[in-house]
Amino acid sequence: MKKETFVTLEQLKEITKEYPTPFHLYDEKGIRENVKRLKEAFSWNKGFKEYFAVKATPNPYLINILKEYGCGCDCSSMTELMMAQALGFKGEDIMFSSNATPAEEFVYAREMDAVINLDDFTHIDFLEKTAGIPETISCRFNPGGLFKISTDIMDNPGDAKYGFTKEQLFEGFKILKSKGVKNFGIHAFLASNTVTNEYYPTLAKILFETAVEIEKETGADIKFINLSGGIGIPYRPEQEPNDIYAIGEGVRKAFEEILVPAGMGDIAIYTELGRFMMGPYGCLVTTAVHEKHIYKEYIGCDASAVNLMRPAMYGAYHHITVMGKENEPCDHKYDITGSLCENNDKFAIDRMLPKIDMGDLLVIHDTGAHGFAMGYNYNGKLKSAEILLKEDGTTQLIRRAETPKDYFATFDFSDILSKIEY
Repeated sequence: MKKETFVTLEQLKEITKEYPTPFHLYDEKGIRENVKRLKEAFSWNKGFKEYFAVKATPNPYLINILKEYGCGCDCSSMTELMMAQALGFKGEDIMFSSNATPAEEFVYAREMDAVINLDDFTHIDFLEKTAGIPETISCRFNPGGLFKISTDIMDNPGDAKYGFTKEQLFEGFKILKSKGVKNFGIHAFLASNTVTNEYYPTLAKILFETAVEIEKETGADIKFINLSGGIGIPYRPEQEPNDIYAIGEGVRKAFEEILVPAGMGDIAIYTELGRFMMGPYGCLVTTAVHEKHIYKEYIGCDASAVNLMRPAMYGAYHHITVMGKENEPCDHKYDITGSLCENNDKFAIDRMLPKIDMGDLLVIHDTGAHGFAMGYNYNGKLKSAEILLKEDGTTQLIRRAETPKDYFATFDFSDILSKIEY
């Protein structure tokens, strides 16, 4: 089976005249159409807001596209907060969800008036001592055990480092209310990259029932429920993609069945999607530069795990298209590799593909989230450029490629490497 690319070989040939491979390429048209669908799917909820998970794709040009549609930012670090602030996000446009949080990051988030989502019961006291308790706050819930949809185990929250237990959540709300909190939120993330329309409605039911219990027992005024992320994408071509309209309708039904009868029908629904928002609308473009014939057949690319870490880190599948050979038979078995001194630096293992010739352009699909963002500099490799394929077919450089000067920049306090010529 094959996946369609959002860019043609002819377009790539033009792009590579200006920008050498490897680079990450993003589809503006796809991003815009997707965020419109998300907003339509949850339009039944008056307070709905998507807080884009900045960690997934921390590029200001792409975040600004989402900002046009009223999205906020989900930040998890100081630098992500700084980026959001620089882009004009403020106050309730920013959700700060972090863990093992340094004091200075809580202080910065409070100065920005961002909505803080506490990850742990002990953070109540820590936040009060370091930055003070705000009037609006959210707490992250971890129900523990295994998270199942029907009989399928989706994930194991009991092994996750995140969130309050149920008992801690109830006690935490009581304490926070006594300390002056007026507006409360509940947040949870129970499974990653789910490709099922049942995940969000199932999670929503858990959170809605918990919210009713908490408000009844503590009197806390719950203003929003944050379903976080977890809606996945079909990395494999045979997978059926999620239907965001069916997902939105499933959440609406749970909302009407649980919250409305409890007199809590004015609660806003928030999401913090990253992969769903950007994943399919980015790809890594690389050139085949070497072939190796030993015990297996290898194709060496000018990209490596520095540019896309997921296959090396998780054994994750990313579909690969050999551009210009989409309709040729996949009758050659290859390992597609990078040049790192690591044997796990492979984009594909025993992948059946058309015959690859040196100079062929390969498109590695679905890298728009957690692709460039997870890059690193092992072996002194440099991170690639990011390019936006605009709706009109033109391109825009939205991040330049790193240079050796960038790599050595943290030695600028010393002249030990002064003899390097750039």
